[in-house]
Amino acid sequence: MGPLEPNVPELILGLIVFFLLFGVLGKVLLPRIERTLTERHDRTDGGMARAEAARAEAERVRDEFRAELAAARHEAAAIRQAAAEEGAALITALRAEGQQQRERLVDEAHVQLAADTVLAEAALREDVIALATELAARVVGEPLADLPSTRAIADEYLSQTVN
Repeated sequence: MGPLEPNVPELILGLIVFFLLFGVLGKVLLPRIERTLTERHDRTDGGMARAEAARAEAERVRDEFRAELAAARHEAAAIRQAAAEEGAALITALRAEGQQQRERLVDEAHVQLAADTVLAEAALREDVIALATELAARVVGEPLADLPSTRAIADEYLSQTVN
């Protein structure tokens, strides 16, 4: 046998060992390598995709939050405006009611003052008549309080002096 002629049993044995080794590598080792490569690819590209999805979700939530916040601010402004208008209306109503109450009190005071004036004038008139009668009785030297004309004379005199 020469160098160019192969040894057939060695060739068969080499081929059997080669195919066995190829089969073991194909069945055991290559799936593990492929799984590892897939995991690495999933970690890198899948992680990026998940990060992008999380970022998009975060932006969506942020936009919703901003929209809700703007709506809440708008609602708060509307509530403040309504409260200010209600307060102004209440102040106007209370001011009008206070003005009416003041006018009523002033009118009642004028009526009471007029009544007190009439009562005071009547009391003073009586006191003046009594004093005048007493003084006239002292001057004349006789009691004049018992005379019926005394009162009429005093009333006539007072009505002339007042008018």
